[in-house]
Amino acid sequence: MNTKIYKRVLFLADHLMAAAQEQNQTKFDGYYLELKELCEANEETDKDHPVQWETLADFTDDLALAVTIYEQALAKAEAINSKDFRSSISYSIATLKVQLGDETGAIEHLEKAIISCNKIVDKELKAEIHDLLEKLKES
Repeated sequence: MNTKIYKRVLFLADHLMAAAQEQNQTKFDGYYLELKELCEANEETDKDHPVQWETLADFTDDLALAVTIYEQALAKAEAINSKDFRSSISYSIATLKVQLGDETGAIEHLEKAIISCNKIVDKELKAEIHDLLEKLKES
């Protein structure tokens, strides 16, 4: 990933978190718009990367819209064959699908995440994926 863009995404994420903690919707909306514009400006270029889309989805309040943005991020993660991003994004989609009442869709994404996470080092993410999948399959 382009270092300049990564630093910008990190800067915007930090400021989005701060605005959310301050409950300053005006600041939040401004930083969110800037991140969205960054994603759109880099889309389909060599600067396009799943991390910017995943970050945008992380800060999207509309759950259905967040799923759509995560799906864009997932497609980009698949294009670069990133098991780490595929795992984390699939897990995020699954958790939102649970909140939206779509347990079948959540299980589908978790099963994809299980396959992707076999070769990642993040043991905590692996455990979260496994635990949520088992919980959903039991219910």
